[in-house]
Amino acid sequence: MTRRCILIVLDSLGVGGAADCSLYGDQGCNTLQNTAMAVNGLTLPHLGQLGLGNILEVNGVPPAVDPQGCYGKMSEKSAGKDTTTGHWEMMGIILPRPFPLYPDGFPPLVINAFEAAIGRKTLGNKAASGTVIIEELGREHMETGFPIVYTSADSVFQIAAHEEIIPLEELYEMCRKARMIMTDEHGVGRIIARPFIGKPGAFIRTPHRHDYSLEPSTNLLDYIIQNQQKVIGIGKIKDIFAGRGVSESYPTENNDDGIDKIISAMKNHHNGLIFANLIDFDQLYGHRNDATGYAEALERFDARLPQIMEQLEENDLLIITADHGCDPTTEGTDHTREYVPLLAYGPGLKKGIDLGQRDTFADAGATIAEHLKIDNYDLAGTSFYPEMRMK
Repeated sequence: MTRRCILIVLDSLGVGGAADCSLYGDQGCNTLQNTAMAVNGLTLPHLGQLGLGNILEVNGVPPAVDPQGCYGKMSEKSAGKDTTTGHWEMMGIILPRPFPLYPDGFPPLVINAFEAAIGRKTLGNKAASGTVIIEELGREHMETGFPIVYTSADSVFQIAAHEEIIPLEELYEMCRKARMIMTDEHGVGRIIARPFIGKPGAFIRTPHRHDYSLEPSTNLLDYIIQNQQKVIGIGKIKDIFAGRGVSESYPTENNDDGIDKIISAMKNHHNGLIFANLIDFDQLYGHRNDATGYAEALERFDARLPQIMEQLEENDLLIITADHGCDPTTEGTDHTREYVPLLAYGPGLKKGIDLGQRDTFADAGATIAEHLKIDNYDLAGTSFYPEMRMK
């Protein structure tokens, strides 16, 4: 009997400040609730029917009387609030310490090594919004050919370059060189290529972004492969795990493209894990304080959710969650330390179960491992599968 899990990460859809959010300066953050309030209510009937409104109060999404899914929320145990940490924890890795941050820019040792490796100077070297810094330094970049280097509140070394000034493959090679430099004490979670096009005053980032993550330790993806099952990565999953444990990868241009590829994968792969990240919520709206855009993207996903659910088979498990928050209603543009939603549904599983507040994102991975009958699984997390399984 084949078994399959579809894990969809709605990138940055936090559901309220975590117990330790004050340590990150994120008091009062609640990506979902504050977005709903900002637009005077969300229309999410399908997520609502799965139990989204049963997790927390959401303007426009009342609690379902008879939820078709199981619902709860998860707390992050690892330090940090970045993409890599969140996804790795879902797959059973609890990081003992956070990735390094550079609020004042990278030290000379790092920048000098990078400039020597690429054979040219750099611009920027500070913490900044990606859209703001290309407007600030884009013209100088086009005149000099020097790439723009910057970071954020996350553990990232980002390189922005105009595609007509530094071709994509050259930009990617710069990222690979940076990845070799940024190790040990400077081992940031991700090196990110940030290509853009256009003219001064009208620059636009392109969908050719590419992430170069540190390689994770042994995790659920490795166990799935060892058990002769497949891992299909959709969106930036392969990048987040540095290619480790991913059988096939399908990059995406936007959320709709990601949903199309989830549906296609469900039609063509009938065992193992389909692991998808839908990035628009975070990249286009959360980081740009665009609550209206965030709301519209949520409603677009909800409208297409039935197309995904139509492809579910009797032995499937669908999990919808997030990797951190990015509240578009706050003053800052960085990720927020929040609980993430947990919606779980399977045609052959129990419905309407309150899964409560989970201690770690790794509970999702432990549940997937049990559902897929992975042998000798011994990573972090406690499965909630027994609560869903029919007696």
